[in-house]
Amino acid sequence: MATTNLQFLQNPFPRPTFSSKYLVMRAPKMVFKCGCSSSSSVGGDAFSLTSSSKCDVDYLGESTKGDLNINLKHLENFGLDGQATLEGPIEQVARLEAEEAGSLLRDLGIPSPSAARLSPRGIFCTRTLNLRSISAIGYDMDYTLIHYNVMAWEGRAYDYCMENLKSMGFPVEGLAFDPDLVIRGLVIDKEKGNLVKADRFGYVKRAMHGTKMLSTRAVSEMYGRELVDLRKESQWEFLNTLFSVSEAVAYMQMVDRLDDGVIPADLGPLDYKGLYKAVGKALFRAHVEGQLKSEIMSKPELFVEPDPELPLALLDQKEAGKKLLLITNSDYHYTDKMMQHSFNRFLPNDMGWRDLFDMVIVSARKPEFFQMSHPLYEVVTGEGLMRPCFKTRTGGLYSGGSAQMVENSLNIHGDEILYVGDHIYTDVSQSKVHLRWRTALICRELEEEYRALIHSRAPRATVVELINQKEVVGDLFNQLRLALQRRTEGRPAQTLAATNMDDRELTESMQKLLIVMQRLDEKIAPLLEADGELFNKRWGFLSRAGLWDKSHLMRQIEKYADIYTSRVSNFLNYTPFMYFRSQEQTLAHDTYSHYCSEHNGSSTN
Repeated sequence: MATTNLQFLQNPFPRPTFSSKYLVMRAPKMVFKCGCSSSSSVGGDAFSLTSSSKCDVDYLGESTKGDLNINLKHLENFGLDGQATLEGPIEQVARLEAEEAGSLLRDLGIPSPSAARLSPRGIFCTRTLNLRSISAIGYDMDYTLIHYNVMAWEGRAYDYCMENLKSMGFPVEGLAFDPDLVIRGLVIDKEKGNLVKADRFGYVKRAMHGTKMLSTRAVSEMYGRELVDLRKESQWEFLNTLFSVSEAVAYMQMVDRLDDGVIPADLGPLDYKGLYKAVGKALFRAHVEGQLKSEIMSKPELFVEPDPELPLALLDQKEAGKKLLLITNSDYHYTDKMMQHSFNRFLPNDMGWRDLFDMVIVSARKPEFFQMSHPLYEVVTGEGLMRPCFKTRTGGLYSGGSAQMVENSLNIHGDEILYVGDHIYTDVSQSKVHLRWRTALICRELEEEYRALIHSRAPRATVVELINQKEVVGDLFNQLRLALQRRTEGRPAQTLAATNMDDRELTESMQKLLIVMQRLDEKIAPLLEADGELFNKRWGFLSRAGLWDKSHLMRQIEKYADIYTSRVSNFLNYTPFMYFRSQEQTLAHDTYSHYCSEHNGSSTN
């Protein structure tokens, strides 16, 4: 990649319009001549990058590595004093400059960071991340760089799974792939043959046995004393990725067949856990035998959803000096075919997909890749011939190896590396826990959920209003109930709500309020049941469990992913120098402090 420098050139044109009456640069009229540059020479003598050895930590705890600095000595050579004179308080200057910058961005059609967060294709931050300090970005391939049509890809995976189950003797006639039966983030209970949705604490909120949803009462009776604990792998299987959809659909359908008693006895005594193993074995055969991937490789256009913006987003990152890595569990032939189809036609100047990456690792065997070392091989021919390798090189194509090998090869470690993937455990959790890499999760369903939430605002507002009404009515009812309790016990103490009521008035008021609350419940219950059905009629929203709480999936995302977004090409809406800042996290007691601030600091006792 060619390297050009940023130079000051004398120029007769007026100075740029970004200057204001508060900001004066004491300099001859000049303009920047700019080109793309490597990280080691951005701006030539005019600017310098903060290196790893000279970086500090800013007030948010982020590394300043990669920040651009003015080279004062270079400015002095041009007769400048090396600084801009600020005419006025910094708060006033900053406010004006921010207003002018915002106006310019709007004129150019570039969304501000705050506006981008309001888009279904925004990048959302759970832990502050300075992208400038990132030296290398690693990418997973399947459902990350390449997004598959779920109905097509998972549908064929399901078909092959069912063929294998049939060959094993299982009755599969009349069954068809139903992608709406399952969403990412659900948990399979292998002991009970259930599929459950849990909240952030692990409490089960919705459940399905086989393909039949369980009532709220049945869920309470079955899981009232049990929490979902993903560490108990013998019972719980978390659906981390869209690849889990076909397996879960097949399993839940076969649970119905097991309950109906139609599975042949010669398959042996099967419980729900044994059935899960059988379905997993059938799907594993579909992947290992290669028929599924061979079909996809022969007609990738039927399975892959093209994204012309994706290669351009990676090109921006590469030209900004980031080292790009592809680390995938897929084999070489499949990776090469899919990447050629998805990237080459959208790249400029006859570039190929390999030209984007400083290192490509196939058959990585994640999550072990992040935990231990495997033998490293170099892929040396287009046919996939490999030879043992002990030292990597820039632009190399490898099989196996380990994350530690990547760090040592690039001389980049820990939080200087950002890894982007779609699998919460294999990609995001393990790279963070074992290596302290920064992490980004890709979740395509966010776009659909965002639209569903927009269209659900009215019914959700209705539910909130009804619940608030019940809370007020219920509070009065409880006060009267307490008064009745005290009178029954012969105590003279009265609650304020019942001071002027005799026993009859008290009883009648309670009866009326109780009827109101019961009628409100009749209204609220079906609305809560329907909440999220625009996203999925069985499971509701992906990121929510109930009206106000987060799902177990969302808890995992917040715990392990520093940023998350719907697709990699969303990086194109941001610069490679973006500083992602996490948003304020509201706590239960924040309502009180907000009330005090709105009432000039006064509070009630």
